[in-house]
Amino acid sequence: MQARIDALEHERARLRRDEGDAADADRDDQVAADARRLEAIRIELDQLWDYLRQRRALRDAGQDPAGAQLRDPDTVERYLG
Repeated sequence: MQARIDALEHERARLRRDEGDAADADRDDQVAADARRLEAIRIELDQLWDYLRQRRALRDAGQDPAGAQLRDPDTVERYLG
């Protein structure tokens, strides 16, 4: 799980660097593609962090952390805080 988070964080950083270069070169199609991928990464990271928080909360409550579930993007993205 942590390896996937790390990989996504690295990809996000690379895309942000590349996005600036693409904008400077007027490559609007690349900028749009990068923006879509960045949004997908943001959502997946939110899901993964939510999953890890669930596991931690279950463990802290003396329950089995294996009971945590990866929630769908709509559920995770609708959290209010």
